[in-house]
Amino acid sequence: MIRTVFMLIFWGASLLVLGPLFLVYTFLTRDIEPLYSVGTSLAYFGVRMAGVKVDVRGLDALPRRNYIFMSNHVSNLDPPVFIPRIPGRCSVLVKKELFRLPILGTAMRMAELVPVDRRNREAAIESVRAAAEVLRHGLNMVIFPEGTRSADGSLLPFKKGPFHLAMETGVPVVPVTILGTAECWPKGTWTMKPGVATLVFHQPVDPANFPDRDRLMAAVREQIAGALPQDKRGRDSDATAAATEIAP
Repeated sequence: MIRTVFMLIFWGASLLVLGPLFLVYTFLTRDIEPLYSVGTSLAYFGVRMAGVKVDVRGLDALPRRNYIFMSNHVSNLDPPVFIPRIPGRCSVLVKKELFRLPILGTAMRMAELVPVDRRNREAAIESVRAAAEVLRHGLNMVIFPEGTRSADGSLLPFKKGPFHLAMETGVPVVPVTILGTAECWPKGTWTMKPGVATLVFHQPVDPANFPDRDRLMAAVREQIAGALPQDKRGRDSDATAAATEIAP
């Protein structure tokens, strides 16, 4: 509990102290890079202060270009562990409610993060279109295709929206397996433990090699599941059992 509270206080204080300064700088210069760099550095530093080390595998083997990074999702630690390790600037799909927060909402808009409303299908389709535009700007996109955190660490069915996005834009998908974050900060608890979070970056999957999004989805799922423990891989049939929502 103490580790979690300390990390959240650090993030909150950093946002309140540094956020307005970098927002003013970004507004005046239209240069988002310093704001993004400071934000991701603070996110990662907060995780390290909480006693979580990060082991990265396979990232160095990726050719330099923009990608859609897709991973399993088991903990609130996943974004601050995962996103700061990706070279270049990333965009993510964020609940639209967060854009209403002062300072944070403005920063997310400047950083070209994409709001998503999972309860509204038409709005979700618009989010996919907005994400496609972000990818055309050369940014990376980070998506958790399960759409929510898994309660027990088992891989959940994937949403179809992210794979529609990949097929539409032709941007390669990099499957990523996250290990260890559920043990450090389990879903449904405030108790954080020190430990090691492992990020396994798999080889890119080219959407052009697949006739439809379902087969692309199955290929991405297979790579992510392959690095998980056997009892956490979910059922193979889940690959085609994705919900009808378009949002990831």
